[in-house]
Amino acid sequence: MSNKKLITAALPYANGPVHIGHLAGVYIPADVYARFQRRSGKDVAFICGSDEHGIPITIRAKKEGVTPQDIVDKYHEIIKKSFSDLGISFDEYSRTTSQNHRETSQDFFKVLYEKEKFTEEVSEQYFDEQANEFLADRYIVGTCPNCGNENAYGDQCEKCGSTLSPSELINPKSMLSGNVPIKKDTKNWYLPLNEYEDFLNEWIIEGHKDDWKPNVYGQVKSWLTDGLKPRAMTRDLNWGVPVPLPNAEGKVLYVWFDAPIGYISFTKEWAEKNGKDWKDYWQSEESDLVHFIGKDNIVFHCIIFPAMMKAHGDFIMPKNVPAFEFLNLENDKISTSRNWAVWAHEYVEEFPGQQDVLRYALLSSAPETKDNNFTWKDFQTKNNSELVGIFGNFINRVAVLIHKYYAGIVPQGDLNASELHEINKSAKEISGFLENYEFRNSLTALMNLARFGNQYLQAEEPWKTIKDNPEKAAHSLFVAAQIAVALAQLCEPFMPFSSQKLLNMFNVQK
Repeated sequence: MSNKKLITAALPYANGPVHIGHLAGVYIPADVYARFQRRSGKDVAFICGSDEHGIPITIRAKKEGVTPQDIVDKYHEIIKKSFSDLGISFDEYSRTTSQNHRETSQDFFKVLYEKEKFTEEVSEQYFDEQANEFLADRYIVGTCPNCGNENAYGDQCEKCGSTLSPSELINPKSMLSGNVPIKKDTKNWYLPLNEYEDFLNEWIIEGHKDDWKPNVYGQVKSWLTDGLKPRAMTRDLNWGVPVPLPNAEGKVLYVWFDAPIGYISFTKEWAEKNGKDWKDYWQSEESDLVHFIGKDNIVFHCIIFPAMMKAHGDFIMPKNVPAFEFLNLENDKISTSRNWAVWAHEYVEEFPGQQDVLRYALLSSAPETKDNNFTWKDFQTKNNSELVGIFGNFINRVAVLIHKYYAGIVPQGDLNASELHEINKSAKEISGFLENYEFRNSLTALMNLARFGNQYLQAEEPWKTIKDNPEKAAHSLFVAAQIAVALAQLCEPFMPFSSQKLLNMFNVQK
């Protein structure tokens, strides 16, 4: 197992704030994993940034009557602050409008172009005559041919999850004018994904059948079984990274070409700041690359981006892509258009100092293998019954008893084999679950140690033995203190703010 861990989290679109679905499905699990790997002594680069070239940004800008740059400047700062406030410990959080990213993505494109990895194709694309613009996939809406959803986009139906092309939509309309678009010839550069089928089959289908999550493996297998087709890597748009060729005026890199390259360009920024070589993380077999994403991004991270990196020739493939399912809110799909969401920045404002409660609640409901549901009632139960009733109760009892009988000084002692075993068992279980991306199980293992602590105190009854067997009472509270400190250490990836408070309480270094 490599000592270097390159951990990426899906780039959030900078067209609005992040909500609990994003947090539970990508960012909190990714942060837990990164913190765990750091505590394990690994050389970690935890990388993310705002995706500022997506069509949702230009749609938002048109609705608000401002420029796309205004939109991304606003939401980049909101998103970045939300992550910081919730303890998401990115080593680098950047943005795709940076000059460094533009140069990195253009250089990547030029390498593929010079290696003749692209094909130039003239195709008919939808064109809005009133707006005088070619329409990107997300600017076209129509009826999904698979489920009948009348508001499907030209690249995806968000109701049934089908990946689409604009030509498949029934009754397509332009989102710019509402008119029916015409088809018009345009030239773009395509990556022939079909040429990478053998490579992808060998790497994923044969190589990762047993260690990748079933939802990821199954979706990739389905795509490969159906057969891959060439996909355009450029678009006719006026917002994005310009195609770096002399005959490409008015064309930009496809957002799903430039966005994942952000992982590379952001790593470059981090490495330069910290005196490291970014190539040690991206171009060395001694590095493990792990992508944390939502299930709607599987195809891009397991087929398109790997094909791009294979075509380039210098980059490693991801060791794992632990994609999560979706989180619903009160049994209803989270919807930004309906404002049906719990926004991260609003939670921090409304519940100051309660970041770890949200982290805990979302992790315990993390949609690891299937869509899950968040309710405020469950949030309250997890806080009151688990965090306060089990974890907090144990810590409080230990602190109160040590202050009462020993003036706040932990009595001296030694752990016997069975007592040490229980702590070590919990640590090994947490570690094993996290290595396998089983966050809910790892959280259960943590809480089981707190349950053991409560059971231990109840069985030992130091408040009684202090009278007739003070040595036994001292030993009991010594052991209880060791369990409390172990909890303070072990909970750090999950609840970093609480961990620091507990370590300070017991005067223990992190």
